[in-house]
Amino acid sequence: MYRYDEFDARFVAERVEQFAGQVARRLAGELSEDEFKPLRLMNGLYLQLHAYMLRIAVPYGTLAPRQLRKLADVARRFDKGYGHFTTRTNMQLNWPRLADVPAILRELATVEMHAIQTSGNCIRNVTADHFAGATPEEIEDPRPLCEIIRQWSSLHPEFTFLARKFKIAVGATVHDRAALLYHDMAVEIVKNAEGRTGYRVSAGGGMGRTPYIAQLMCEFVEREDILAYLEAVLRVYNQDSRRDNIHKQRIKILVNAIGAEEMRRRVAREFEEIKAQGYLRLPQEELDRIAAYFAPPKFEPIAEPVAEYEAARTKDKRFADWCAHNLAAHRAPGYAIATISLKPIGGVPGDCTSEQMEAIADLMDAFGLAEIRVSHEQNLVLPHVKKRDLPAIFARLSELGLATPNAGLVTDIICCPGLDYCDLANARSIPIAQKIAGRFADLKRQEEIGELKIKMSGCINACGHHHAGHIGILGVDKKGVEHYQLQLGGSGAEDAAIGEIMGPGFTAKEITDAVERVVDEYLRLRQPGERFLDTYRRVGMEPFKNVAYLEQLHAAY
Repeated sequence: MYRYDEFDARFVAERVEQFAGQVARRLAGELSEDEFKPLRLMNGLYLQLHAYMLRIAVPYGTLAPRQLRKLADVARRFDKGYGHFTTRTNMQLNWPRLADVPAILRELATVEMHAIQTSGNCIRNVTADHFAGATPEEIEDPRPLCEIIRQWSSLHPEFTFLARKFKIAVGATVHDRAALLYHDMAVEIVKNAEGRTGYRVSAGGGMGRTPYIAQLMCEFVEREDILAYLEAVLRVYNQDSRRDNIHKQRIKILVNAIGAEEMRRRVAREFEEIKAQGYLRLPQEELDRIAAYFAPPKFEPIAEPVAEYEAARTKDKRFADWCAHNLAAHRAPGYAIATISLKPIGGVPGDCTSEQMEAIADLMDAFGLAEIRVSHEQNLVLPHVKKRDLPAIFARLSELGLATPNAGLVTDIICCPGLDYCDLANARSIPIAQKIAGRFADLKRQEEIGELKIKMSGCINACGHHHAGHIGILGVDKKGVEHYQLQLGGSGAEDAAIGEIMGPGFTAKEITDAVERVVDEYLRLRQPGERFLDTYRRVGMEPFKNVAYLEQLHAAY
């Protein structure tokens, strides 16, 4: 993984001391909250419903054991002993004291971490496929490009104060695990007809009040031109975006207003001007230099099948269940990609205690695992695990309460903090997610249902990606009472789609039953081999709507 050079280290250290001075001035009353707000947002600090919240960057979702230990340490010393992993692969502390934030940032800087550009109207933390560098599906590891984008975008003089936040994701496989087309800009690593590797770029995606799927900007950008092309897109957005209405300031609104063809024309014109100036060419040697930091470990030659692994699966059903759902194919024989679910039945999706983080770091050291990933699905991933080590790893994860075998199943729910923490939320999301997971706790039932992605947000800002859920749930306020609106048919994968709103919302008491009736109707209607999403696309909304509101209809009569 990438290691700071002297410029990175100095940049982060200087920012910490600058912000420490700003915090001191706020505590002394020399800055009002309105004056302090833009300063704290540039350093990842929000003022939430009950306390400040610090959002810590995890670039492209990659952490070393020492960094995971440091997150555990700051969560224990300066918060309530846990962290919350988000859909942007960041980690949030929900209860830090303002006076302690400079000390937290100093601690993070000792392990090459920070909170810069995790908030504010700038280019946010760049994300990637959490299986990067391990999956046999990819053309190449997308994280070197993510790191180059991070370096290019950090304190970029033109893009530090955009009209609104700007999110970029990079992928390198046909199977999209990074929700690429829901981003302001998406970069896909592709090969052209001549076999050269380059980039397909899309722009204008996003969730929130008005969700859109990103539109293709360029089918193939040469390697050396990628930063110039990204800069062209950002320049057009920065120049032409609305700044008079907060709800119309994202690039998705601009692309929709002028049309994808006109957006492509404007970007192409800007791109040619930048190229003519010749200053933003990405040398192959620089890409190679950065890529060297992400070289995979030297994989042992391990023959398949792996006897210890196969024996454990035969002997221990719990281990076999976990392998069936939480392991993915690896590029090297004898290895696997292991997902650590942060969705125990009845738990808070995405939360991880200090003790758990430290124990995972110890586990990584014990088995020579140099890195762990944070997924946008709010889970953790061990990308390079020897199959013979999996029984022992599973045993330790079980002791930690981290061996739930539900990756990709109905209880693997994405969920924002909602009204329990967030002052923007209209409704609680955590308790609803817990009740739904409890309703479907039986593993046999989950396996019968198959792949079904439930995603839940406590407000229209869509931090829980409800638009992209096979079943999406949105918390809304209805005359001071929390209600929950159902959406069906969304997808954040390569077949990206925006969920269709079913109709009026359900109360907190009704929503779990409504979700269960929708799932049961899918089981009744599905044809062999169909996932929930396949069945929905075949039969449409009507049969699901007919069953979802049965309880309300019975009450009316």
